[in-house]
Amino acid sequence: MSIWHQPMDLVSINQFSSNTLVSHIGIEITGFGDDYLEGTMPVDARTVQPHRLLHGGASCVLAETLGSIAANLSIDSKEYMAVGQHIEATHLRSATKGLVKGRAQNIYRGKSSQTWRIEIYNDEGKLICDSKIIMAVIKKK
Repeated sequence: MSIWHQPMDLVSINQFSSNTLVSHIGIEITGFGDDYLEGTMPVDARTVQPHRLLHGGASCVLAETLGSIAANLSIDSKEYMAVGQHIEATHLRSATKGLVKGRAQNIYRGKSSQTWRIEIYNDEGKLICDSKIIMAVIKKK
């Protein structure tokens, strides 16, 4: 059973992030299932550190983006919004080229918080970052 509160439309989801950090570094939402959201991010001059390896902070941006978008799509966005409260990431290996792909999978959805696990893979399909984000669900003012 799908957890999404509204119909899923990849074009609208990506347009919502225009003129933000998300669009600036090239993150794109690419797919979804009943309880997960997927996206990609390029490994290029915008996302690497001086040694030309994917910056760990860029991996965190991808993880937080996927978890945040997913959390907000699974609640009544007219009345509530989900905001990042805690993120953790374990960097297992690096990427030096191509695209990295992330998948945010819902672990827990409560009335006031949600937990999402985000796994990020390199072009070879190897896990490079294992992340978890806790989202606070708050009433809009």
